[in-house]
Amino acid sequence: MFFANPMGDLSRMTNAVTRSISSENPTGAKGVGGSCPVGEGFSSSQARDLGLGWKVNPCTGVGPGEILTLADIEGPGCITQIWTTLTGTFRNWILRIYWEDSEVPSVECPAGDFFCNGWNRYAPVVSLPVCVNPGRAFNCYWQMPFRKRCRITIENLSDKQEVIYYQINYELREVPEDCAYFHAQFRRSNPLPYKSVHTILDGVTGKGQYVGTYMAWGVNNCGWWGEGEIKFYMDGDREFPTVCGTGTEDYFCGSYNFENQQTHQYEVFTTPYAGLCQVIRPDGLYSSQQRFGLYRWHITDPIRFSEDLRVTIQALGWRSGGRYLPLQDDISSVAFWYQDKPAKKMSALPDRDGLEII
Repeated sequence: MFFANPMGDLSRMTNAVTRSISSENPTGAKGVGGSCPVGEGFSSSQARDLGLGWKVNPCTGVGPGEILTLADIEGPGCITQIWTTLTGTFRNWILRIYWEDSEVPSVECPAGDFFCNGWNRYAPVVSLPVCVNPGRAFNCYWQMPFRKRCRITIENLSDKQEVIYYQINYELREVPEDCAYFHAQFRRSNPLPYKSVHTILDGVTGKGQYVGTYMAWGVNNCGWWGEGEIKFYMDGDREFPTVCGTGTEDYFCGSYNFENQQTHQYEVFTTPYAGLCQVIRPDGLYSSQQRFGLYRWHITDPIRFSEDLRVTIQALGWRSGGRYLPLQDDISSVAFWYQDKPAKKMSALPDRDGLEII
């Protein structure tokens, strides 16, 4: 089985070939890592006394508005891990992944949101598919199989040169017929129109499984914000969904407002499958609103669909008289799913102003 338990699979011999792409080996070719000549690498000055084979090119500069191709790999194979750390603003880096020869990315997302850090501030994450470690190191362990080709790019939306350190580890191996393609898509409602729902994902047709949600939720009122339900409309559902949650904190595997009953504060937590990984509290001056980062991975409980899928979430608080209050919050989300074919169309990504956190 392709998606086997990684620890239980380690002792098995296979014909897979390990390769790795970084600034020190931008093609992933065998036997050429660390071969950048002194004088051509980013750190040539630092390596001038040591020479060829030392740390000459550990990172890459990306100019304003530039799109850098991180990887262009001929398959069949599977991306097994992505590590990166970035200078500048997380939301100004746009990650895109293309499968086979598609001109439409199946992954299109600001880098910070993809790695569960949507507020341009470091937050540690300890989960199975995503880890964010000290020093703002982003790690991804989603399996990403491909048959003919994988192309990964990153775009710098800022108005100055930034620097990226990265390593993309992959295997060249046969891909079973029933393996699907990894997808991730970013959406933002800012603010969410009154009495509207935030759409996490729509327009998906085909067969696959939904495997995760990240949300950067900015609250625009002073009360509780998490009464809304998530809904999965699948395989012809119209007015009502087949899968319906019971509340926002319930969906993210918490309860009762994520409240620590001793301190009466939000309690940050990060686990293999779900977390409230970030709480940004008001500082009494310019940082006036509360902001939250949440993730939920459907690894043991994927939402499987055969024909189509749409995912929405309500934003509800409380008003007088014990009534629900439809909220008009700043809500960003990333949907993660696998599908039988590469994407044919993706929702338009907001421009730089539309992505900006203010």
